[in-house]
Amino acid sequence: MNAELVSELEVPLQRTARARIVAALGPLTALAGVVWAIIQPYRVTLLHPHGQGFWWLFVEPPLLVVLVGLLFSLVVLPGLLEDLEAERAAAL
Repeated sequence: MNAELVSELEVPLQRTARARIVAALGPLTALAGVVWAIIQPYRVTLLHPHGQGFWWLFVEPPLLVVLVGLLFSLVVLPGLLEDLEAERAAAL
């Protein structure tokens, strides 16, 4: 195995507190959406869809919060962490 390839795949062992806080935003947002759906199940009309139209069923506030948390974690977060690591490396 090529040593250069292995060094590129390694995850930094230590992250700054700012990077940890940013990394926690997505999962905490998704968790907040799940908790909201559990606390107020009447908001999730997928559970009782009688007489509801498509948009009423599709746009569920707790589910949208979960979706935003997942999208942040999967799409936005890698670039943010890369920028934070680059900033940290430039400061050293």
